[in-house]
Amino acid sequence: MSGQEMNAMSGIREVTTLATLPALRSQRLGPKAALIVRDEPLSYDALERRSNQAAHALRREGIHPGARVAVLGRESLDSLVLLFGVAKARAVYVGLNWRLAPEELAYILEDSGAQLLFVDEESAALVPRVFEKMRGPLPVVRVGAPLSAPGAFAHWCEGAAPTPLDMAYDPEEVVVQLYTSGTTGRPKGVLLPHRSFLAISHALEAHGECWIGWTEASVSMLFVPTFHIGGLWWLVRGLALGSTQVVLRSFEPATILSSLARYRVTHTCMVPAMMQILLGEPGIHQADLSSLKAVVYGGAPISTALLEKGRRLLGCDFAQIYGMTETGNCAVCLRPEDHQNAPASRLRAAGRPFPGVQVRVLDEQGHEVPPGTIGQICLNSPARMAGYWHQPEETQKTLVGEWVMTGDAGYVDAEGFVYICDRVKDMIISAGENIYPAEIENVIRSHPEVADVAVIGVPDELWGEAVKALVVKQPGSTLRAGDILRHTRGALAEFKVPKSVEFTEGLPRNAAGKLLKGVLREPYWKGRERRVN
Repeated sequence: MSGQEMNAMSGIREVTTLATLPALRSQRLGPKAALIVRDEPLSYDALERRSNQAAHALRREGIHPGARVAVLGRESLDSLVLLFGVAKARAVYVGLNWRLAPEELAYILEDSGAQLLFVDEESAALVPRVFEKMRGPLPVVRVGAPLSAPGAFAHWCEGAAPTPLDMAYDPEEVVVQLYTSGTTGRPKGVLLPHRSFLAISHALEAHGECWIGWTEASVSMLFVPTFHIGGLWWLVRGLALGSTQVVLRSFEPATILSSLARYRVTHTCMVPAMMQILLGEPGIHQADLSSLKAVVYGGAPISTALLEKGRRLLGCDFAQIYGMTETGNCAVCLRPEDHQNAPASRLRAAGRPFPGVQVRVLDEQGHEVPPGTIGQICLNSPARMAGYWHQPEETQKTLVGEWVMTGDAGYVDAEGFVYICDRVKDMIISAGENIYPAEIENVIRSHPEVADVAVIGVPDELWGEAVKALVVKQPGSTLRAGDILRHTRGALAEFKVPKSVEFTEGLPRNAAGKLLKGVLREPYWKGRERRVN
């Protein structure tokens, strides 16, 4: 790390909690823009004052340490101020996925024991339907609403002091409760202490690594929702560094391009599917993207073709991160230097561990396996969760000592690079062979006429399960099933080659960009007691 970069990062280790972050940054950066939402800036000074007011208002409302406060809606200055107000009140922030159905939202509100619900204008109409499915309604405050609106956040905060509460804060205390996507069974509330959002940043600085060149002078853009660990972690890291965060309320390629130029954005993050869409936006060839220094992607590997297109059109570095809510977001990274002149096989790696993170791979008996052998990936990260809310048995299954059992199947090579093959539960067993769909997807995705792909196991009376590929073509493509089969046969063992290929207009994904494999499997396994053969 250069001396200039070290100076720009200095002080991040003094930020040990979300509660103290605004005050520490406002002391030095006062009038600098901390947040820009809907083209409205909020300075570090204002973030400190307004989050103090929110904390006092929460206490006035009867919210005491450990109480759950739920937030439903897209990002606004109000909702982001509230995050730090909740932290200052020593309460717990419960971010709700606004794409969920009323029944799912009702379950999370009741499971969390939320005492207060903050909701934006777009989600307000959903609230009565949610309350109908609960034992009773909650008090509601409107975020992102004008002062004149009934129950508006600004009006709710009126009269509250802009000074700090007289409280001490512990990095080990839970500050956020995020719910897993719930693609299988009921969602679980992941308990995240303050350190989950700051430990990796501290380790990077201690190790002398200015990750992707992100410093106080940077301007980052966020359009991943903050009810997802990736979006929330990205937001907190940027603020802890003292940089400016441009927060968009949704993924809109045209708005992203114009905002990149307008605010001279240097860093952003997305999933490869988002990148594919952004790079296909008609205005990208005219957009001024000269300020962009790095794009971080996650959720899936990147194809060589997409990486090369990104380099050509965006002209910046790329880094991949891997982690999960239970690990406090990223634990492993394929750094920019790992992308340079890398063979295609290296681009399929998730990367190497961040400083302070350990990785091991276990077989079904819990024994560590040698390099190159597939097993369950286990991570020991200083940012790991404290456990699952009110689910001690599930906690014991996932958090074994200091190790998070990820449920991902993969291996570590001789150089320490981690490769993710698939979710353990997504493994296809065909004729006694264990098949990992992600490996097949990586090969199919490398075909230049493939825009997206998902591989699933479908029932087969002879072999138990058969490999099926669901493929989205590039616009104008005349791709046929035989082309896909020939392409895979050149790179995969015969038993891994799909037995059928189906073309589709699109694939279902959650807000984090993750494929909803359960949705894809449902038509083929419907009516069967077991979802594997």
